[in-house]
Amino acid sequence: MTAVATARDISLDKSFLHDPLLNLRMTEDEFVAWADEDVRAEFVDGEVDVLMSESDEHANVGLFLVTLMNIFISQRGLGRLFHDNFMVRLRTGLRRVPDIHFVSQERVGLIRPTEVDGAPDLVVEIVSEDSVDRDRRRKFREYEEGGVREYWIIDPGYRRVEVYVLSSEDVFERLSAQDGVQCSQVLEGFWVRPDWLWQRPLPNVVEIAKEIGII
Repeated sequence: MTAVATARDISLDKSFLHDPLLNLRMTEDEFVAWADEDVRAEFVDGEVDVLMSESDEHANVGLFLVTLMNIFISQRGLGRLFHDNFMVRLRTGLRRVPDIHFVSQERVGLIRPTEVDGAPDLVVEIVSEDSVDRDRRRKFREYEEGGVREYWIIDPGYRRVEVYVLSSEDVFERLSAQDGVQCSQVLEGFWVRPDWLWQRPLPNVVEIAKEIGII
């Protein structure tokens, strides 16, 4: 039987939150007051989705990509890049924590001290075993409906990078790689070779930045 917990049931000990039989419910205001840097959690219309800890592979791929993107964005003054548990409020009742997200300079007014209040320009999600449905189906639909201009899905398990861009009809369309190179439309001029992400150890990020032409 699935147990249902409310905000009043939550003690300072959060070790039980990864119980697969726990259904945690609260209001959005309660979630904002409850959530902190000690727990990675998302809020979807009254239900709390507690995220599993990142694997070593997930963390390394994320850091590799964040480093490259941050150099590119910072050099050009394009906006702000976020990762590591910085929340996005897509709409009332929907708060997600993307692995990586970018807000353009023209839209930095969306940035609050603890969250982005609106759709980022670009979102990256790195798929893990427990996030396949969440990243590929639920978040895909939410980011599309919310107006995210570009969505990267990185799947280390299948060694696949998929990039989707928002069309003039406000639906995601696949932006295919060309000759082994995956480009970004939002970060014009930024590109990666997906094969880099599957190498173990990962390539030297400085050498890759030179190859891309950003340093």
